Amino acid sequence: MTKNSIFVRLRRLLCEFRTARAGNVVITFALATLPIIGSVGFAVDYSHANSVKAAMQAALDSTALMLAKDAATLSNTALQTEALNYFNALFTRPEAQNVQISATYTATGGSTVVVNGQANVPTTFLGIIGYNNIPVNGSSTSKWGSTRLRVSLVLDNTGSMAQDGKITALKTATASLLTQLKNAASSDGDVYVSIVPFVKDVNLGAANWNSNWIYWDDSAQSDNNSWDANNGSCSKSGYSPRSSCVAQHVCSISGYTSQSSCTSAGNCSLSSYSTQSTCTGAGTCSISSRTTQSTCTTASCSISGYNSQGSCTGAGVCSISGHSSQSSCTAAAECSNTKWTTQSKCTSKGDTWSNGVWTAGVWTPAGTWTAGAWTPGVWSTAVWTPDAHSTWNGCVVDRGNSTAPSSSNYDTTVAAADPTIPASLYAAEQYGSCPQAVKNLSYDWTGMNTLVNNMSPAGNTNQAIGLQLGWLSLVGGGPFTVPTMDTSYQYQQVIILLTDGLNTQDRWYSSQSSIDARQALTCANIKAAGYTLYTIQVNTGGDPTSSLLQSCASDSTKFFLLTSASQILTTFNAIGTNLTKLRVAK
Repeated sequence: MTKNSIFVRLRRLLCEFRTARAGNVVITFALATLPIIGSVGFAVDYSHANSVKAAMQAALDSTALMLAKDAATLSNTALQTEALNYFNALFTRPEAQNVQISATYTATGGSTVVVNGQANVPTTFLGIIGYNNIPVNGSSTSKWGSTRLRVSLVLDNTGSMAQDGKITALKTATASLLTQLKNAASSDGDVYVSIVPFVKDVNLGAANWNSNWIYWDDSAQSDNNSWDANNGSCSKSGYSPRSSCVAQHVCSISGYTSQSSCTSAGNCSLSSYSTQSTCTGAGTCSISSRTTQSTCTTASCSISGYNSQGSCTGAGVCSISGHSSQSSCTAAAECSNTKWTTQSKCTSKGDTWSNGVWTAGVWTPAGTWTAGAWTPGVWSTAVWTPDAHSTWNGCVVDRGNSTAPSSSNYDTTVAAADPTIPASLYAAEQYGSCPQAVKNLSYDWTGMNTLVNNMSPAGNTNQAIGLQLGWLSLVGGGPFTVPTMDTSYQYQQVIILLTDGLNTQDRWYSSQSSIDARQALTCANIKAAGYTLYTIQVNTGGDPTSSLLQSCASDSTKFFLLTSASQILTTFNAIGTNLTKLRVAK
């Protein structure tokens, strides 16, 4: 029953009372008290109903918040049961009757629990005008996860992290942070994390060796700082890298170390000939039995005296002497024992009687004579052969020109790599202290923990390349693929940079101020793009506080100066707690 409906009914009764003509004074005054009683009753009963409604709303609010913890994992029936149990434990107004509670959960555009309640509150005074109950109701909405989280962990793996237990503390703290982030996700995709371990270089994954965003060498092969120039073999043993190799000369014939001795020497196509004159004077015939040029190049008949193919093949030799034609030869016969002249006598004595065999002349044409070929030694520049790119260990240095940053400042932005612009590519380097390979944005919590457990300290410090690639891991490009953002959600994108030292070396500089200047540009670009940047300096060695890291942080509350390894855990926990707070929308 609403407040307006009560007033409408009282006004109608008063109007009826004003127009009545019958009755006496007592009755008149008795009836006149009804509006007064109704007004008082309304105030009392309505105040009571409002008190019950307020208690119901408080219970509904608490119920919605408590359901938010488990709603995503509950069936609809279980959700209703939990809602009723929570509400009954909180709502202690027994005068409320016919209490009904319903709960719904949705995961569109974030997770939402809506709890609705209604009940009837019996009246004390309004019953005299026909209202025995006042209905009360309420609703509470708990909404969380409408903001999704993407975090890039940019972690120092340099040699100094081996000191004071820092690498061990970093592993423990990172594992704890990953657990916090994992637990903050109601479903896969609510939280994505990438990991970029850095030293002087960053490892983008050796399996990417055939990608078009890697720089190996310039087209003229003149960049003596390139991967191709520093990884390979020289045709003259013992000379490396390429710049040293191509300054040398080699003879095409082994054993000759000067140009004069090389060019005066040579090789013969025929073995055993060591001078040009003897080599070219010798030769080989296509007919192996002929060993001189004259016999090789002269045709011959198997029967002497015949100098043409026709006369040779027309002639022949009979196995029985005295027969000069094939017909007379094959018609004649003789005994194997020339003592017997008749077949009967020959065979009776056990000898063999046989006809003559005619062997025609065989013509052998002239052979081909191949003279020995003399190849003099050639004196030439040594040849450098780069190693196969598949042997690359995955490390890259800053984007830019070979000897200095480019005017386009590719080392400070996430501009796309262009194969036609070498300065925009990631230059490969076979760095001996190459760290663990980067981890793409994912919710592969097991894989992330494996990476972290395998981190090992080595090498010099270049925060700038780690920061640039951490940013790229959120944007996409190079080795990084980024999941599409759902327009139903808002996204919070965060970079956490932890380092224990000052910058000492990058692709071009070993001057801290020069490296810092490049990093300052990167920090400014990250913040201008709307990303949240936390910076953590673990200073256990008494280094100066990094003004660079202070200015890089999104604000003063996001820079942390730590003086012991143990503080890494508490700092990561604090950041994790801040990132994973449950957001109640209503």
